[in-house]
Amino acid sequence: MTKTRVTITAVCLLASTSTYSSEQIAMAGPIFDSAPVHHYVPLKNQVDNLLAEALLSIQENRLDIALKQIESLLRLHPDYRLAQLIHGDLLTARIQPLTNFGNSKVVTPAIADLRDEARARLSSYLDRPSVGMVPQQLLQLDPSIPTAVVVDTDKSRLYVFKNQHGVLQNVADYYVTIGKNGVDKTREGDNRTPLGVYYITHKLEGNKLPDLYGNFALTLNFPNDWDEKLGSFGHGIWLHGTTSATYSRPPKASSGCVVLTNNDLVELGKYITPSLTPVVIADHIKWVPARSAESSKDELMKQVETWRHDWESRDTDRYIKHYAANFTANKIKFSDWANAKRRVNQGKTWIKVALSRVSIFEYPGQKNMYMVSFEQDYRSNNLDNVMHKRQYWVNQNGNWKIVAENGA
Repeated sequence: MTKTRVTITAVCLLASTSTYSSEQIAMAGPIFDSAPVHHYVPLKNQVDNLLAEALLSIQENRLDIALKQIESLLRLHPDYRLAQLIHGDLLTARIQPLTNFGNSKVVTPAIADLRDEARARLSSYLDRPSVGMVPQQLLQLDPSIPTAVVVDTDKSRLYVFKNQHGVLQNVADYYVTIGKNGVDKTREGDNRTPLGVYYITHKLEGNKLPDLYGNFALTLNFPNDWDEKLGSFGHGIWLHGTTSATYSRPPKASSGCVVLTNNDLVELGKYITPSLTPVVIADHIKWVPARSAESSKDELMKQVETWRHDWESRDTDRYIKHYAANFTANKIKFSDWANAKRRVNQGKTWIKVALSRVSIFEYPGQKNMYMVSFEQDYRSNNLDNVMHKRQYWVNQNGNWKIVAENGA
């Protein structure tokens, strides 16, 4: 298969030394490969398509075509500031040479923000994941979960996957804004977006929210169990839209939330099931063939099965060996938890534990850590209990240990 190589150089800049025929926009970034659509997941977002095609037309000095493409985009969204700026540059280029993006000698923060947005959107247009590739973070999704969301903060992109009997299909992706100061949220007010595996808990309707949040908001369970173990503080991390007067925001402009355009948020809402839909926020997605994750998944599940079997054995020492020395459960430290387990097991004559609805995630931002989510059916001579549980497993020098475990 022959690929067309597209080289994107310099800064996001509209520059010329002559007149209309020689102006061009050169966008910052690496060399990307583009290929026939049937090998790559097509970009379904019309706004991103029109914008990227216009930028590439400008790069190729086809400015009349670029003008028509930008005007088509503005007919759809007249409040789109980036498109307005490029439109103004293209009109100005007909009568005089342009020396900078936005025809300004000084790069203002507002222009720098628009450059960054153009760069992020064009990058997503040119660097598409191949059909059949999935994020390594999604090792296994139980068939009862209809969809999953994965956010690539480095690319300012949110991807939606339909779960068809455990097989993931990439069905949509959208440009997003993240925190002003990037990722790795640790405290209230740090203007960072957290990395981790979260769940959408509620949908808050827009008519009950300030205009800042757009059409509606989807709340996440931040801080989750792992965040609390690390001492990460904060609240109110949501997926939400933009103000009614703004089409989109720069790549880094929120207080920590993941922000979409209102149109994209409405589309995303069609795929969301509160309390079921996981949202994985990662600083980078590693795209892998679906089957390549099988070995990692199988190795971990063997450990989970051994843990389950050792619990049933009522041999407390064997059971607690699966837990790390820094393990915590519902904020209870390891020694207190282990002593409580020994006391409980003294009153057991038999234990049966069944696991179902198992999902496995490679945890973002942590080395060799995985979150296993499952429904646990516990039965013994004096207690029956069914609960949803999440465990955080770490592979330390070839040894699997549970570092956190909480009922969900």
